[in-house]
Amino acid sequence: MRTALFVIDVQESFRQRPMWAHMSNPGIVDRINPLVETARANGDLVVWVRHIEPGTDNVFDPALGFVEYLPGLKPFAGEPELFKTSHNPFTTTNAQQLLTQHGVREVAVTGIRTEQCCETTARVASDLGYATVFVTDATATNPIEHRDAPQGRGLDEILADPRTLGTDAVIERTEYSLAGRFATVTGVDALVREWQDRASGRD
Repeated sequence: MRTALFVIDVQESFRQRPMWAHMSNPGIVDRINPLVETARANGDLVVWVRHIEPGTDNVFDPALGFVEYLPGLKPFAGEPELFKTSHNPFTTTNAQQLLTQHGVREVAVTGIRTEQCCETTARVASDLGYATVFVTDATATNPIEHRDAPQGRGLDEILADPRTLGTDAVIERTEYSLAGRFATVTGVDALVREWQDRASGRD
């Protein structure tokens, strides 16, 4: 079974926000790279995805120069790079056509943010018929304000609010929502072993 490893939105845009200091997995690059290396060694596809919002003058506007990969991530020549304007890459890019061309039947999801673009990608991939793997410790997210919280608060106020959902709770909810419904939920080390065993014929 050929796999596509999606690396979603692991870009400088997020480091430009004060909330970056409170991300669940600031070392996400070190968690993604073993998966990238294993996928390449197995002849699988690595798909690099970045989020853009042209003309918005925010950190996702390519004109500001922050839509670049975090240091330590580097696509190889020939690996597909997609720019999306939706939460998942299937809606606003040719991702599905790309996977069909490469004979992909399994999608593994990594990136930023756990419950937003990563979870949405997993759900859509599953609905499109792909065996879907969600690699939780190769994703990252930040605390989330309550839906009724006042707009425009500072970071200190957000973090001090007992209604703000912490990253552990965000991740737990995502795993509960996906597991057994949309994806197999796993971790980097377990998936690397699985892929290595598959390549050597031990699966």
